[in-house]
Amino acid sequence: MTASGQEKSAGSGEAGHCGRDVRSDLHVAIEARDGGGLEITMQSRVAPYYGESILAHARQVLEVLSIKHARVEIRDEGALPFVISARIETAARRAGLGLGRKASPERIPLPEPSPRERLRRSRLYLPGSEPKYFINAALHEPDAVILDLEDSVHHAEKDAARILVRNTLRAVDFGKCERMVRINQLPMGLEDLAEIVPESPDLVLLPKAELPQQVAEIDRMIGELKGRYGITRPIWLMPILESALSIENASAIAQASKNVVALTIGLEDYTADLGVAKTPEGRESLYARSRLVNIAGAFGMQAIDSVFGDVADVEGLRRWAESSRALGFEGMGCIHPGQIPVIHAAFAPSQAEIEKATKIVAAFEEAQQRGLGVVSLGSKMIDSPVVQRAQKLVELAKRMGTA
Repeated sequence: MTASGQEKSAGSGEAGHCGRDVRSDLHVAIEARDGGGLEITMQSRVAPYYGESILAHARQVLEVLSIKHARVEIRDEGALPFVISARIETAARRAGLGLGRKASPERIPLPEPSPRERLRRSRLYLPGSEPKYFINAALHEPDAVILDLEDSVHHAEKDAARILVRNTLRAVDFGKCERMVRINQLPMGLEDLAEIVPESPDLVLLPKAELPQQVAEIDRMIGELKGRYGITRPIWLMPILESALSIENASAIAQASKNVVALTIGLEDYTADLGVAKTPEGRESLYARSRLVNIAGAFGMQAIDSVFGDVADVEGLRRWAESSRALGFEGMGCIHPGQIPVIHAAFAPSQAEIEKATKIVAAFEEAQQRGLGVVSLGSKMIDSPVVQRAQKLVELAKRMGTA
C-alpha cells in the first residue's frame, strides 16, 4: 500500500509516501481541530531506536508552523529529519495550517560558488519527489545533480516536491557536485524559484525555453530574490531547447542573460514536436544539435547534449557520447548512476590526443621563447588554430585529472 499527498478535505491534508517498497520517506496526515492540543500517533520500523527522536522532531516542526491543535498520524519508512520536516509542512499547508511559515532544517555550510566554466560532463537527474535518491547521489561522482521539479514529478505533487527540494538544498551535502534544479515552465516556475532561490542552488535549468523573454523573466526573478535574501554568489542558467521554435531562437535565448552558461537540448520533446522518430544514430536531430553547439561556441558557453534514455544499452550510450563529443558537446544528462562512468570516459581525451596536444603546446611555447613567429613540430608547420585547440585539450585533461 502506498499513500500520496492529496488534500482530503477542508482542515485536513496528507503528504508523503509509505508502504513496503518505500524507503527514506514517510506519510503524514494532519487534521485540524479547535482544541485539545496535539495528538500524534506514529508507526515506524525503527521506532525502538528512533521513535522518540521522530516524535520530538515532529513536535518541533509543528511548533515552528504554529500548529497547536491537531491530530497527526505519521507512518515512517526511514525518513531523515529534513524529509520529516518537508512532509509535515506540506501536509499542514494542504490542511490550511501554518501558511506563511517554513519548517526549514538547519543549513549545512554552502559549498564554494560554482565557476562559470566548470566541468559539466554528467548531470544526474533526481526526481524531486523521491528523497531516497538524494542521500547517496554524490557517491556516484557525477559532475552535477539535478533536483527535478518538472517532468519526473506528478502534477499533484508539485507543491510537495518544491518544499522537499528546498529542504534538500539546505540539508544534503552533495560533495563536489554542482547543485542544479530543473524548475517547471512559467508561470509555475516562478513558484519554484520563490522556494529554492533562497537556498542558493548553483544552477537553474529552464525547461522548454522557446523565447528570450522567458529566460529574461526567470533571470529577473532570481535577481530580485537574491537581492531580497542578500545572496551574492552566482546562480547560473541553462535553458533546455525542446522544440523547433526553441532551436531557431537559440541565439536570442543564449544572449537573454549574462548568467546563461550553457545550452542543452531535450530530444524526446524536440522529436515529438517535429513528429519524427528518435533514432539511435540521431540523424533526425543532427541539425538542431549542430546549431546548438555552434551558437554555444559563438557566445562562449557550454553545449550540453540530451540524456540517453535506454539505461540497459551501455554500448549504445558509449557510441552516442563519443559522437556527441566529436560534434562539439561538452557533456550530457544521465538518468541512472550507471551511465556516469561511461559518459566520463567518452568525453575524456584519449592518451594519444593528450600526448599530441602536449607536444604541440610545448613546441609553441618554445617558439615563443625563441621569438619565432612560426611553430613547427617535426616536419609539420603548426598554425594558430591548431595550437589553440591543443591548449584547450590540455587544459581540459588537467581539469579531468587525466594529464
